[in-house]
Amino acid sequence: MAQSQISAKKQQEWKLHVLTASEIELQQQYTNYKNNLQQLADRIGNVEQETEEHKLVLDTLTPLPGERKCFRMINGVLVERTVKDVLPALQINSDGLKRVLDELVKQYKRQQEEMEKWKVRCCLALALNFTMAESDDSEDLVRHLLTFSCAQKKNNVQVVQQ
Repeated sequence: MAQSQISAKKQQEWKLHVLTASEIELQQQYTNYKNNLQQLADRIGNVEQETEEHKLVLDTLTPLPGERKCFRMINGVLVERTVKDVLPALQINSDGLKRVLDELVKQYKRQQEEMEKWKVRCCLALALNFTMAESDDSEDLVRHLLTFSCAQKKNNVQVVQQ
């Protein structure tokens, strides 16, 4: 009995906030953004590693005479070639990997900027909804919005009212 009174009292004091459907959707969207960024970061890491491997092989083969034997792995099969046959193809592959890497980095930055804008929009919307639901006092609403605005400016985020 005493425990139920305590929990009821705590519920009143803490005003337990039950997640609404829109908040769950927001959490899912946030998770999607984070997962997409992680996938892009993984792909960037893989392409960077391949680029470094190509650079290492190019640096090794470039000073060698063109008629020297070398081996190249093509679809899991080790093939004997000469340095002069392998270098052009290796250079083309390396250049292609650099272009892919640049594009992936651009995608990552765009996705990150989009996520930051989304976070600002959602935080502002949640702050407004929560404040209006919790308080009928307009002074509390203004105080809360000013606090939120100052916190956003401190984080170098500009909130624009539309």
